[in-house]
Order: sequence, then structure tokens, then C-alpha cells
Amino acid sequence: MLKPRNSEEIYSAFKQAKQQGLTVTARGAGRSYNDAALNGGGIVLDFTAMDQILEWDPTTGVVRCEPGVTLEKLWQKVEPEGWWPPVVSGTMRTTLGGCLSANIHGKNNFKMGTIGEHVMEFTAVLPTGAEITCSPKKNGDLFHAMIGGYGMLGIFTSVTLQMKRIHSGLLTVDALPVQNLHRHLSALQDGAPNNDYIVGWLDTFAGGSALGRGQIHAARYVHEGEDPKPQETMKLQNQILPPMIFGVFPKSLLHYFMRPFGNNIGWRMVNLAKYVASLRTHTFRQSHAAFHFLLDYVPSWELSYGRDGLIQYQSFLPQETAEAAWTQMLSLSQKRGMPSYLGVTKRHRPDKFLLTHAVDGFSLALDFKVTDSTRAKMREMMFEFDKIVIANGGRFYFAKNSETTAETALAFYGAETVVKFKKLKKRCDPNGLLESDLYRRIFG
Repeated sequence: MLKPRNSEEIYSAFKQAKQQGLTVTARGAGRSYNDAALNGGGIVLDFTAMDQILEWDPTTGVVRCEPGVTLEKLWQKVEPEGWWPPVVSGTMRTTLGGCLSANIHGKNNFKMGTIGEHVMEFTAVLPTGAEITCSPKKNGDLFHAMIGGYGMLGIFTSVTLQMKRIHSGLLTVDALPVQNLHRHLSALQDGAPNNDYIVGWLDTFAGGSALGRGQIHAARYVHEGEDPKPQETMKLQNQILPPMIFGVFPKSLLHYFMRPFGNNIGWRMVNLAKYVASLRTHTFRQSHAAFHFLLDYVPSWELSYGRDGLIQYQSFLPQETAEAAWTQMLSLSQKRGMPSYLGVTKRHRPDKFLLTHAVDGFSLALDFKVTDSTRAKMREMMFEFDKIVIANGGRFYFAKNSETTAETALAFYGAETVVKFKKLKKRCDPNGLLESDLYRRIFG
């Protein structure tokens, strides 16, 4: 693993790879659920040393950063001055380079699209040694292919983003229960136009007429003048997630206490308890960080799944077919005795990026515990899921899914898109230096 600090050192790694017959993969914070930053037998570039905020203009909300800057570092810089990143992931630990490579979406995709839609320009180094600047109008084909291209065309060296103006450190959040999958998706569809963010939690153990039941959280910005103490609520000490529960118990130890529940019976109880607790409709105010970064509430939460960890399966379905497809998938997982332990839904819209995962519809992310006894059966079930998604006009997101094959990728991208991407690949990387385990799995 190499840790470049500038463009020259990135290109030096390309030259080394070419001389030694190796390939190169970029790694940000390593927060992907799959093999996006893995490169068996090759070179991995660790970008944690390129983590400087190069320019920040609090009057316009425009920021220019190196690719190793995390969302945490970014929001903590801009939020006290009345700005917020327009799109964030469920964890603040991701880097901007990684966010662009996967073209992340948030709980506001239906309104603000992906992070790529808020990039004013970026600079990058190609394996040829060329340093390029791309924007929607300058090198537009590369702009729309490198964002969402998983680092396979070039390496980002700087990113210029437009932040979102906020007038309070708080959001107004409505929490409401939904009794089944049909009502769940209807609430996302109908609630999206009236809110700035909307997300659903789904009880993956409920079956029959209750299949898909859960809770919706819809949030709106607090407008100018509605918060009597905006400067106070935007202070970092009122945003940063506390490391302790009730001020006494370290959150870093919580995953040890969660492990006994890491089985079907335990998680069934957890899901049922959460649903019962969500039956009351209520409205409250919550800080931006607390609303967005649920994955950071419990440090190392993934360790609660045990030695073999988890996989996440996320599918994107058009609004016309989502209910039927997910009914099949949820029922199948329950029937196989391998239910998901967590389900999260969002509302989405299409975008113009080449390797897009977006649809005019919804996404469902499912977390599955992996064990030696279920590994092979679970892989088989994931392949069945893929068939259901493809048959219903769906798509996948490659920061998550780890089983998707080149055949499946070709089926939803379409031959024209794959050919276009490979032509750009040949142009930017004629010697095929940029590869990852993910790239080899998806494009063969």
C-alpha cells in the first residue's frame, strides 16, 4: 500500500505499476461494503494523506478539497458558518474521493440527486500522466463517467463543491408508522415533495399482511427566523455525536452488548420492539449530524454481527415494480430462514451519470449476517434476488452489493453503456493500470 501526498506521487505509482506489471486501486476510508477498494496482488493507494481543505468561501458556500477529506472534516468546517454538504452518506467517515467514485446518494436523493450533481469541477490524474480538469461543460463525458466510475478512469486530486445554505443547526423531523409495504412506499412517494429528506425503516421479520411495515422519518430545514438561537444550534458542540450514553457508558463498547442479539430470534425481538415503539406519530427537532449519520451512533457497530460480519444488498426499483419485487425478496429471505436484520428505504430520481444506479422509484438496503453455515446458501439467494431485480427493471449500487456478476451488470447497464465506458477506459488508461477486484468482477 502506498500513501501519495500529491499528483506527482500518484503518477509515480502508475509508473511503478507499469514497470512491475501490476495494477492500481484507490482507497479512501475503506467504508464500502464490498471489494471496491481491494486489489488482490496489486497496488493500493491510500489517500488519507491528501486530506486538506484547500479553499473555503463562506460567502458563496463553495469549497475545494483534496480527495482524502472526509465528510466529517467537511461538515465540521462549513456547518458553523451556516452551510451543509448537499448530499451525505449514512456515515461521516467516507472521503470525498470515495463519495465521487461511488456517486453517493442520501436521504434527499429525490430532491437533490447524487453528490455528483453538486460538483462544480474536479481535477484528476490519468494513468497516462495527464492532469485534467472536468466540469459538466468541460470534458463533460469524463465528468459524467469518472463520477460513479469507481476510480477506474483516473484519480481525483481535488474536488470543488457547492454547499447548501442552512439557517439553523436543527431539522424538523416527523416520525410516523406504516403498516405494510404498500403504505410504506406510498408514504415515501407522497411525503417526498413536502420534505427535504425522507427515509424509511422496515421490519424485515414481519410477514403476511404486515410485510414491509415500519417507520418513516421525514425532515425539513428550519427556515430563517424559525430558530431563535441559530448560532447556538450550529455550534459544533451541539452537533457532534456524544461518545457516551447517558453521559456515563462508552458507545465504543456497545457492540459487545449487541452480540447476544446477533441471531434470528434476537433481531426479531429488536425489530418488533422498534416497530411497537414507533406506533406513535410525533414531531421533534434533531441536529443535522444526528439525523444523517446513524451509522456513526455506535462505533464499530458492524462487529456486533460476529466474526464473519455482514453483507448489504441494495436494490433500486422503478416505482411501478418496487412493491411486487420487494414482496418477493422479503418473502424469499424469510422462507429460506435468512431474514435481513435491517431494512432501509429511500425515494430516488434519475441522473445523467454514465454508470448510474438511479431510477425514478425507490431503494431498499438489506443487511444480512454471514456465517459459515449460511454463506453458500446466502450467495445463492442473492443471485435469486438479482434475477428478481433485473426482471423488474431494477439497478444496483456498487458501494454495497458484493455478489453481482458481469452478466448482471451488463443486463441493467445495457451494452451501449458498457461499450461507452470501456472506450473511455481505453482512452484514459490504455495500459489497463487502474483495476480493482470490483472492476474485474463487474467488467470481466
